[in-house]
Amino acid sequence: MPSHIKLIVGLGNPGPKYTDTRHNAGFWFVDELIGNHNTDFSPDKKFLGDCARLVFEGVDCRILKPNTFMNNSGRSVKAITDYYSIEPSEVLVAHDEIDLEVGTARIKKGGGHGGHNGLRDIIEQTGDKEFLRLRIGVGHPGHKDDVINYVLEKPRIDDEKDIKESIDRAVGIMPLMFKGELNKAMTLLNAPNKNRDQEPK
Repeated sequence: MPSHIKLIVGLGNPGPKYTDTRHNAGFWFVDELIGNHNTDFSPDKKFLGDCARLVFEGVDCRILKPNTFMNNSGRSVKAITDYYSIEPSEVLVAHDEIDLEVGTARIKKGGGHGGHNGLRDIIEQTGDKEFLRLRIGVGHPGHKDDVINYVLEKPRIDDEKDIKESIDRAVGIMPLMFKGELNKAMTLLNAPNKNRDQEPK
């Protein structure tokens, strides 16, 4: 279990063409997170992405949006983890997840890439798969041949609303993540609806 989260990566594709697509749910999450802390991203060429910094109760955390496009996300993640000597267990990667229903968000410790090209490249570039994942459910199109087009499309209005509500819940448990209370954060995020409005303690 990590002592603290030192890097949060939101996965997505840069540019206005992709802004509202399901595949950019990771970007949506980090945008919401830093918006709640009154800061913003700045381009950083050495990290091949846009970066922000949060200091929460003494915990210094970097926030990264790779601008390498999804399939090359690992280059950006490796650059920043090498520079700041951040261990894989101190990294949280937020990404869209077709194997979770719309409106669902889950935290997972380690594992494979599950066919997600952003995760695949991070594992290949860093040589490690023990980073944490925030899996943001976007639903499944029903057939594997439709997945690429599906994730690169804008969700329906009601689905987008549900996805962003799940992102709000995930942002709400981040104070626990910053403090290293992973199990408590996971329990709260995974709780039934009646428990989701409780404030993290």
